[in-house]
Amino acid sequence: MDAEKSEAFYTKLISQLYDTSSWPSTYLYKFIVVSEKEKVDTINSIFDNTGAVIESKKSKNGKYTSLSITVKMENPEAVVEKYKEVTLVEGVISL
Repeated sequence: MDAEKSEAFYTKLISQLYDTSSWPSTYLYKFIVVSEKEKVDTINSIFDNTGAVIESKKSKNGKYTSLSITVKMENPEAVVEKYKEVTLVEGVISL
């Protein structure tokens, strides 16, 4: 996704989050990443000191790891900031 498209996506997401939730609110992130310890650890570290509950599950063949991260966020802009941090991890898929 190019920068212009991703900014439009994030702007729309912020608007939708304001419309559907009252803030601060609990938010569930879902990511899939190649099962490399360094990549999984990097995503985990992005949510350090946030009180996040992180569940990870490897795919049947162990090639991929899905991460479900539940965390209380102050506002939709904070939600998007975490998405932007996680997208810096190579090969991560946000669901």
